Amino acid sequence: MTATPSPAPAPTLTEADRPFTAIAFTLAAMLLFSVMDGIAKHMTASVPPLQVVWGRYFFNTLFLLPWLLLVWRDRPLATGQPKLQLTRGLFMLGSSTFFVTGLAHLPLAQATAIGFVAPLMVTALSIPLLGEKVGLRRWLAVLAGFIGMLIIIRPGSDQFDPAAFFPMFSATSWALGLIMTRRMRHAEKPVTTLFYTALVGVVIMSAIMPFLWVPADAAYWGFMVVMGFLSVTGQYLLIRGFNLASASLLAPFSYSNLIWTTAIGYLVFASIPDGWTWVGASIVIASGVYVWHRERVNARPVVVAGASIAPTTIPVTSKRRWRRG
Repeated sequence: MTATPSPAPAPTLTEADRPFTAIAFTLAAMLLFSVMDGIAKHMTASVPPLQVVWGRYFFNTLFLLPWLLLVWRDRPLATGQPKLQLTRGLFMLGSSTFFVTGLAHLPLAQATAIGFVAPLMVTALSIPLLGEKVGLRRWLAVLAGFIGMLIIIRPGSDQFDPAAFFPMFSATSWALGLIMTRRMRHAEKPVTTLFYTALVGVVIMSAIMPFLWVPADAAYWGFMVVMGFLSVTGQYLLIRGFNLASASLLAPFSYSNLIWTTAIGYLVFASIPDGWTWVGASIVIASGVYVWHRERVNARPVVVAGASIAPTTIPVTSKRRWRRG
């Protein structure tokens, strides 16, 4: 979840067409991703996290195949950037693996809140990796976001759990994957990137599975099928949403992920985020929204937050220089 090299104004309502439908699609996609994460957390109680990741990738790939067949005449498997596709797939696999591992030890909402730093990391990493310049205002917002993340994980306190580093590593991998997407901005179709991301994950995880496989019951397979369906459906809704309205309109609604995961955590796992988690999450979200605002002012498309382990991205910006941040 690529823009043209020169800035373009945000689409008008007539160009974007159906903003309310797009918002509904985005909210629905975030709900499906949250349910998928909740299932992943539930499954880590009975099988290793890597086995959960394998199941997600395997069935995500199966559900993706009909889509590939529908667009077969467009040569969806043709890629001119195999190395970047492989690198992106590895980063997205790392994001999934770190996040699911973190879910095995952390409350769902806490892991999600930490993952919200991913868009801020994209802003920071675009400087050394893409040569972009970020103004003082966005730098301060990124710094505030990282302070919010520290408030959530509280290193050095009695509440600190080292497992909090897993969703932080996940967010870093996710941000690097977005950077790779940006580098392929004009060369690859979205369905091509989706396919190669899924393929990298399923091939690597299938090679690992014989060494750590735990016999699974019918419930495991049922949950994995549901997760694959939710992943592809959520990706489709997100893509449809961004086809119907501008990224600058929809990006803030991706933070609804925290609402869904909090509700799922309470209803399914009887866990409620404490006050400091809410404070830190609010700072991270406010920082992300401000960065979104500044990038909108600069006519720069923004990335979606929250869907930390879905193997898809929304197009992000091209390399350019900024006069203001």
